[in-house]
Parts: sequence; structure tokens; C-alpha cells
Amino acid sequence: MTPIAIVTGASSGIGAATARRLATEGFHVVAAARRADRLADLVAEIDTAGGTATAICCDITSDESVAGLAAAVADLPGPVTLLVNNAGGAHGLDPVATGSVADWQWMYEVNVLGTLRVTQALLPALEASGAGTVVVVGSTAGFTVYEGGGGYTAAKHAQTALTGTLRLELCGRPVRVIEIDPGMVRTDEFSLVRFGGDADRAAAVYEGVPEPLVADDVADCIAWCATRPHHVNVDRLVVRPLAQAAQHKVHRVTAG
Repeated sequence: MTPIAIVTGASSGIGAATARRLATEGFHVVAAARRADRLADLVAEIDTAGGTATAICCDITSDESVAGLAAAVADLPGPVTLLVNNAGGAHGLDPVATGSVADWQWMYEVNVLGTLRVTQALLPALEASGAGTVVVVGSTAGFTVYEGGGGYTAAKHAQTALTGTLRLELCGRPVRVIEIDPGMVRTDEFSLVRFGGDADRAAAVYEGVPEPLVADDVADCIAWCATRPHHVNVDRLVVRPLAQAAQHKVHRVTAG
């Protein structure tokens, strides 16, 4: 039977790219996100390309919605072998002294508690498959702090702690736990959401950077890790563009 892969945050960016890529790897992809119209377009695209996918609307900040996702997946034929916890995001770039508590709460809710909810809901099915894999899409912000990034780095550090703890707790059971930590990735929405829709501020993040990563680059990493023989556990894969040597060291080409 066709193995099932669930991808959260699948309506855009890394999530959508991962859904497309996993479909080419032979998974039936469950594309989960809040925006039904985008999910429908993605599923149609995957079907046209010869893959198979199911769209399920899900808000990972809602216990009820996540329970609905797990119930819908249980009705699909095939073993649930892969969960990609991709949904997340950043709000704001304010210093700790003036940071918005609401922004911090949103980032913790989405990045940390969202990962917790979805993993808890799908873990029984992943274990029952006998060869389950949990992928958590974290960030280099999960191990390096930077000015203005207090809320986001705190949330991503917490997500990393969750992931490492889960790996310890599942030792001896048939579920791998993999963390993918991208650096600078240019997608349509990440920086736009972070800056409240300010397109100029969002574009400035990548200004002069020769070839930042794109969503397909990260999807390629996720697919590679998830398709290794099951006894091979890639604990943590850090991936950055060549132009970014570290969080604070980015090569930029000036115009003229």
C-alpha cells in the first residue's frame, strides 16, 4: 500500500515544495494548512504531475482542528510513515526590551505547541506503521541568537529542545526523529509575514545575497533524509546558502 506523508504548512513555501517532492518519491501526501484554496491548487498540481495527494484544512494552534486532521488521516488507506512538521513562522524584529508579548505568544504557539499537538496526534499511527519518521523543520535560529530575534530564536530553541527530547524518548521504538535547520531561505511569505506585509522590508532581508536558498532546496533535504534506510537517522541537518557562513556573516553584492 502507498505510504502516507503528512506535511503541515503545506499551502506555500517550504511546505508546498515538500509536498510536491514527496509525491514524486512515491508517498501519498496529506497537505495540511489553513487555506483551502491554496491546498486545492496544490493537490491538483500534484495529481496532474502523476502523484497523489489529499488536502486537509488544519489550524495547528487548535486542539480540535489537529484531532480532525488525525481522524481524516486514519480514514486513508496505507500506513502513515512520515510526518513533516513544517508549519511555523516569525513575527517582528523588535528588541527584547520593546518586543510584543502577543508576537512572542504567536511564535511559541505556532512553532512549539503546534509541533507538539501534531506530533502527539500522529505518533500512534507513525509507530503502528513499524517504520515512522518525524521531521521537524526548525531553523539555524534554534541554536544561534541574534539581535531583534529574541522571540523567534526563543521559540526555535524550544522547538529544538522538543525535538531532541522526543528522540530520546522514542529510542527503541520504530520512529526516527529528524531536525532540518535551514538558514536564509527566500520564500514568498516568511519575511512578508514577519514584517506585517511590508514588502520593502521583506525584500531587504535578501538584498544583494547571491542565490539564497529557495523552498525546493529545503524540500530536497527533507526528502533525502526521509528516504534513507530506516536504520539511518539524520539527527540534525543544517543547511545554508553558500553566501551565509553564519547567522551574522552574509556575503552581499552591492549594486554598481
